[in-house]
Amino acid sequence: MYPFTNYHDALYRQSNTLIQDIEKAINGEYSAIDCYARLANLAPHKKERERILEIRQDEIKHYQQFVQIYRGLTGMPPQPKMIEGCPGVYLQGLEFALEDEQKTVDFYLEIADTSNDPFIKEVFKRAAADEQNHAVWFLYYFAKAKK
Repeated sequence: MYPFTNYHDALYRQSNTLIQDIEKAINGEYSAIDCYARLANLAPHKKERERILEIRQDEIKHYQQFVQIYRGLTGMPPQPKMIEGCPGVYLQGLEFALEDEQKTVDFYLEIADTSNDPFIKEVFKRAAADEQNHAVWFLYYFAKAKK
């Protein structure tokens, strides 16, 4: 006798997990957008402020792409929530952003690896590359501020 595999349930579980992960990504981007606006205001130099605002623009782009994907999968708009606070001191904010960006790289690559949809794969791989770039900038500013 052969075991019965319920492919519909397996597919539903995968898509349900994907939707939950995308919802988490949306909330993370939503929180980062707010945090980086605050961090830019704390930056001691114009050049740093401008770079942080450029990073914030990338986060807005990611947020919009993730919302588009979420709507395509669920037929509904997400209800974004702030999931992280943002330190009010520049050096602590840089360290927080650096760590968050690094964790996000792994999370986005995991989403890309588990998705069957080529568009979702590409969006999350690109976002992971952006997040890695952001982490390098935050590390640079963090090291510079520590001196």
